[in-house]
Amino acid sequence: MSTATLKEKYNKEIKAKLQKEFALNIMNVPSLQKIVISVGAGYAIKDTKLINNIADTISLLAGQKAVVVKAKKSVATFKVREGMPTGVKVTLRANRMYNFLEKLISIALPRVRDFRGLSLDGFDGRGNYNFGLDEQLIFPEVIYDNIIRTHGMNITIVTSSDSDKEALALLQSFEFPFERKD
Repeated sequence: MSTATLKEKYNKEIKAKLQKEFALNIMNVPSLQKIVISVGAGYAIKDTKLINNIADTISLLAGQKAVVVKAKKSVATFKVREGMPTGVKVTLRANRMYNFLEKLISIALPRVRDFRGLSLDGFDGRGNYNFGLDEQLIFPEVIYDNIIRTHGMNITIVTSSDSDKEALALLQSFEFPFERKD
């Protein structure tokens, strides 16, 4: 399924199905707003080469340049000074969001070792879904020889819905692989 068809599928099938299922006005039907990919790299505070490698990897996965997140204030306990790099993040919207979602669902998640589905506990009560991946090597773009250190990432899917029930129905209609409760 390509980006155009994933977006088309939402506009033609999923939107109508969700409107009917939840008896909503067409303007209140839940939709995807953005996907945020973030990596906390506190272990790489003093290693700019490693931070840049993480940023390059996340940029490659997302299809757009990742931003290096800097500490907002100093914390002596963690030996962090204001302005030190502490992580990397990228926010995807529109076509890039659908591209990443398609790649995640059809290619990356099936490559996770011993994958049993994503946990249903990742909903935050406001219609957003969070989950983590243990390593970046499940994506086909990543070349193993270019990686300095493997790292995980947190992925947040932000929907326009205010309820977890509607957001779950939206993600399930995109064929998200959630774990089964038997």
